[in-house]
Amino acid sequence: MVRLPHTPEEIERGERLGALLRRARGDRSMLEVALLAGISPETLRKIETGRVPAPAFPTIAAIAATLELSLDALWAAVGDADRVATPA
Repeated sequence: MVRLPHTPEEIERGERLGALLRRARGDRSMLEVALLAGISPETLRKIETGRVPAPAFPTIAAIAATLELSLDALWAAVGDADRVATPA
């Protein structure tokens, strides 16, 4: 399967998502959050650093549930380039 390159907007959105998840993780270790979400620490690291600009929805849903983030609030914060607040 051939994947198309990500657009600059997708890359920017991925970077916003990663930054938001890093802030929401707070003092918890990457390993702890990844294991609770059922993903590898490497996957979480790549998402948090923006190296995966368009992660799969189930992955984001698992991380959001682990961090007790609303998916609606998460999308609102990540989808709007002018908003950088952590969702409630």
